[in-house]
Amino acid sequence: MITGSSKASFSSMKEFLKETGGYAVIDGGLATEFERHGADLNDPLWSSKCLITSPHLIHTVHLDYLEAGADIIASTSYQATIQGFQAKGFSREESESLLRKSVEIACQARNTYYDKCATSSSSIDDIILIKRPILVAASVGSYGAYLADGSEYSGIYGDSITLEKLKDFHRRRLHVLAESGADLIAFETIPNKIEAQAFAELLEEGDVKIPGWFSFNSKDGVNVVSGDSIKECIAIAQSCDKVVAVGINCTPPRFIEGLVTEIGKVTSKPILVYPNSGESYDADRKEWVENTGVGDEDFVSYVEKWMDAGVSLLGGCCRTTPTTIRAIHKRLVNRRSH
Repeated sequence: MITGSSKASFSSMKEFLKETGGYAVIDGGLATEFERHGADLNDPLWSSKCLITSPHLIHTVHLDYLEAGADIIASTSYQATIQGFQAKGFSREESESLLRKSVEIACQARNTYYDKCATSSSSIDDIILIKRPILVAASVGSYGAYLADGSEYSGIYGDSITLEKLKDFHRRRLHVLAESGADLIAFETIPNKIEAQAFAELLEEGDVKIPGWFSFNSKDGVNVVSGDSIKECIAIAQSCDKVVAVGINCTPPRFIEGLVTEIGKVTSKPILVYPNSGESYDADRKEWVENTGVGDEDFVSYVEKWMDAGVSLLGGCCRTTPTTIRAIHKRLVNRRSH
């Protein structure tokens, strides 16, 4: 199993998947869950604002996902950057402490869950209490997520943003998160090839001791959002030994099967998918457009097709909930038993 203290390799993700019956469940949306609980995230820090205002809420939502059957939970650090916190008036030391806090809360939620499993021998009222391997992934969003201008959904950063600038932007953040107790780093919603290259080179520098997964987003079902080839992006991940899984997130469910088919042509690594609900995001208004996506039942109806296409790690992204994850868990339980 992958652990934060051991030198993990590609085979360790395979080992984790063996322990979980060949498939594993990733958690669902965090920010939209925080908002459902009453948090106001209209802020450049987005979900990471809760690290400052309501850490108890983060713990609650992590636990909700574990009790829904998630095998992997991601920290609330997607939009958490040293630069972003400093822009809010925090010192460098305080900013790094908040990054560490994001992973620590996820690890605490895992411990809370294990304690609950120890005192209850069965699952009740749709609460799943099963002692099992659980990974904590330190979430890393793109440079575009830090900009908070919607460019993570376009991948267009301008000519002034070079490979070296991206590496310099992310380097210290990665080091802090990698040393915070996470099992792996989830590089999420990667919008272009240059940022994938930056992440791969940072992993290979040797200072980050835990592995990562690379997850891209697409708005046309053919390329990543910048227009870069999905195959070329996946090839970068395939050539990096410290990348232990690759796939797609924050992309409408209807595009997933075709993208997975293309991904499978260029990688031997486990494939992961955690789509959004299919709803449209209005970057100018910073809100999701209601009634443009699919409900939980329709979302979960895709799961069998995704697994048949070669997916082994499944979850949800924006606008998905513990109810979505519980339904995916039930599908996987049925799949494992056959």
